Amino acid sequence: MAATLAIALKSLFSVLGCLITATVIYTVATDGLPFRIELLTPWMAATLIDFYIHIFVIWSWVVYKESNWITAILWVVLLVCLGSIATCGYIVLQFLKLSTQESLQDPIYFVLLRRQEKTETEQQKKCSLLTARILFPALGCLMLGTLIYTIVTDGSPFRRDVFTPWVIATVIDFYVGVVALSVWVAYKESSWLSAALWIILIICSGSISTCAYIALQLFNLSSQDPVYLVLFSSRNRAEKGYEVTSRTESIGEGQLRKKLCG
Repeated sequence: MAATLAIALKSLFSVLGCLITATVIYTVATDGLPFRIELLTPWMAATLIDFYIHIFVIWSWVVYKESNWITAILWVVLLVCLGSIATCGYIVLQFLKLSTQESLQDPIYFVLLRRQEKTETEQQKKCSLLTARILFPALGCLMLGTLIYTIVTDGSPFRRDVFTPWVIATVIDFYVGVVALSVWVAYKESSWLSAALWIILIICSGSISTCAYIALQLFNLSSQDPVYLVLFSSRNRAEKGYEVTSRTESIGEGQLRKKLCG
């Protein structure tokens, strides 16, 4: 079952990567390059803010995953410039790196997990967690404010003139990223009902709900827990004999991997 899931997700993101690549090529061919002032309408600007908040979420995971800062910076640049094309490429690459045993055991967990150990002091853990707890609610509020301001000043987005070729391409790009986040939410949630509700909220309200979901997960961690634990399912941790409590403060990432894999 796990191996089938790994193949299905690898195929899904390969197809989505090809879809968004074809969309961008077609839009460039039919509407020209996007670097034009007239394209930056109020709703295009709002869509780009929404889009890049999601890119920031993916970027945060990539920076955690990559042990080499040069590689991490390269992927960050690709994410900013290519959006979901780079997102899909990175995810497929992580699935291709899985060993047969990892694919059979728990592919999503091993795709999310950093392969090299990273040690943090207690002060660094607390600082990182506090920063994340402030940052993601702030990003959610930024998007909510942007949405309200754009509706007040430019009206409803459900108008024919809003959907220019590049707006449509950006929306498609955005929702490819939503698929990636939805897979993560489905993995994290123990109930299919709660997973479905959160995914619907993310589809309907974009990064507002994404930031709210991440903030809730962050506040479920104890102050001694490293931020990266937010990536993993509590169900998964419980099955592997690891619970996120203050007692974990002395457990490093290498020991966590041993517990989860043992």
